[in-house]
Amino acid sequence: MLLAELQIWHTRPATPTRRLALGHLVLPTEPAPGLGGVLLAAVVAAYMPGVPEDLRPDVGRLVDQIAAGQRVVQPRLQHRYQVDRHGLAVSVHQLLGDEDHVEFDLHSMGRPLVQVLGAVYALERLSYEARRAVAPVLHRAMRWDRPVGPSFVADITGVARADLVGVTDPRQWARQVLGFPAGNGPLSRKDVLARYRRALRAAHPDHGGDEDDAAHLIDRLGDARRILLEDTP
Repeated sequence: MLLAELQIWHTRPATPTRRLALGHLVLPTEPAPGLGGVLLAAVVAAYMPGVPEDLRPDVGRLVDQIAAGQRVVQPRLQHRYQVDRHGLAVSVHQLLGDEDHVEFDLHSMGRPLVQVLGAVYALERLSYEARRAVAPVLHRAMRWDRPVGPSFVADITGVARADLVGVTDPRQWARQVLGFPAGNGPLSRKDVLARYRRALRAAHPDHGGDEDDAAHLIDRLGDARRILLEDTP
């Protein structure tokens, strides 16, 4: 089953001009970073090792500019981002899955840099809130140095069990983040708020939480609380 897709149109490696555009996109982002954010991160992680080291800092700056909604002057990182796809080749990256697992199907027809840039420019197609949630994930993906597989999904999403249910079912994801047992048992508003406050306290650096990950974890706790309270009496 197709869960997310990214089409990147670009000049062929042997062509002197360097252009890229985006094609068909399926990038769900709820709960953040969503399957779309996971796919974009996977593309970045898979192809970043092939990007020249002197260009990597500018990739990070480009992520931040797009996440903030700033205007990006073209060309950037030796490539021109455009709308027209005439005469370009296409690379298609997909996230596939069923009830038990997810897997990546990454097919590149161009340079590593153009794959990374395509994933980064896809941020512009997301809402402002989604861009802010996905951008930190792309920064983590830039530092990833292991195979892009189940452990990657678990690390990117923060889900302890890297399966489809944990990633795609917002309520199951939220239950897991706040430490509730998996399933559909009823939760009271009091229980949700108590678990949230306990987890929030543990995540805070003043109480032993990891200072580098605190902001990201606190955001996830807030999202989990919101999801569970939507239908909780």
